[in-house]
Amino acid sequence: MRRRLIQSTLAVVLVVIAVFGVSLVIVETRTISNSAQERVDSEALRLASIVDSRLLGAETVNASILRDQVAPGQYAVIGIPGHPPIEVGSKPAGDVIHSTATGEQGETVRMEEPRSSVTREVGRTLLIIGLVALLAVIAAVLLAIRQANRLASPLTDLAETAERLGSGDPRPRHKRYGVPELDRVADVLDSSAERIARMLTAERRLAADASHQLRTPLTALSMRLEEITLTDDPETVKEEANVALTQVERLTDVVERLLTNSRDPRTGSAVTFDIDEVIQQQIAEWRPAYRSAGRAIVSSGKRHLRAVGTPGAVAQVLAALIENSLMHGGGTVALRTRVTGNQAVVEVTDEGPGVPADLGARIFERTISGRNSTGIGLAVARDLAEADGGRLELLQAQPPVFGLFLSRTPPLKRSAEDLPTVR
Repeated sequence: MRRRLIQSTLAVVLVVIAVFGVSLVIVETRTISNSAQERVDSEALRLASIVDSRLLGAETVNASILRDQVAPGQYAVIGIPGHPPIEVGSKPAGDVIHSTATGEQGETVRMEEPRSSVTREVGRTLLIIGLVALLAVIAAVLLAIRQANRLASPLTDLAETAERLGSGDPRPRHKRYGVPELDRVADVLDSSAERIARMLTAERRLAADASHQLRTPLTALSMRLEEITLTDDPETVKEEANVALTQVERLTDVVERLLTNSRDPRTGSAVTFDIDEVIQQQIAEWRPAYRSAGRAIVSSGKRHLRAVGTPGAVAQVLAALIENSLMHGGGTVALRTRVTGNQAVVEVTDEGPGVPADLGARIFERTISGRNSTGIGLAVARDLAEADGGRLELLQAQPPVFGLFLSRTPPLKRSAEDLPTVR
């Protein structure tokens, strides 16, 4: 690209120099020739007037007297009636410029000058024009190189930026070049890099959330299948198989919810449901794991509470809290329900050491964990709660008490008349 820019700029300059240079040479040559002719004419008239004045004064007219009146390099022939011609100067060889003047006494003066003087002056003029043209070409080349570098270097940078985007490095460069068109391309690439970065972050977050949310139902399903393999009682097998099928349905619901949230995290299917059913379902699923750990899981509080939300999402939130108590807590885990204002609250507490003081409210941040765990369980649980219009809070650090707040009033459905009108 640099070479093409330099070549095109140089070609334009050469065409301009050729057009204007040739025209200038022609004009200057004619001007010099005309000037030389006018000079010879003027000298012939001047010499004729001198001869006239001497003849009128009856003075002698000869070559020695007129020699000082003729410039070096010029040749004059004076013809006086009744006298032989008088020659002044050396007769030039080759082509000459001449002029003839006639005096009042009938004398004639022929003035000659060699054309070589005009040729030398034209040569000097051509040399000056050539030097100016050469300087113009050099300046044009330097300017073309500068402009080529100014345009080619940004394009190289933009190509490297696009290549980095293609290789999975979405960091914007925020570099501008002072050329509006190139800066526009840089703006678009930086905007694309930021969008790609957000998309990659969302994809990584979805993968992390999926692995965490699918792990719990898969673990519960695995425990049910192990129960089936360890018993010969058909009734027990049937009961465990029914529970396993229920867990498969929940697993399917988790997958569908993950896919829905990946498209729109605020898309939900909130309904009015019985909190007791979700709590008892979770207790039934987690009781074998707590029994294996020598611990218990119980429920208490106000019964038959109804709340608004997505039962599957609420179940996932409670599962995250119960699993968190199993991994980091101790003693009996209690799920208590109560009412505060227009909200139903599900509290999950245990008898463990609680949340360390250095974590505090940061416990809901991603990658924040008190032990060797993923650190995203509580963050995912809070996101699920907020997606249904609820909230998840740490009510007490020691002993730990987490509260899930759910609305008890269904959201108002707005009619078409209530929707804002776009004008």
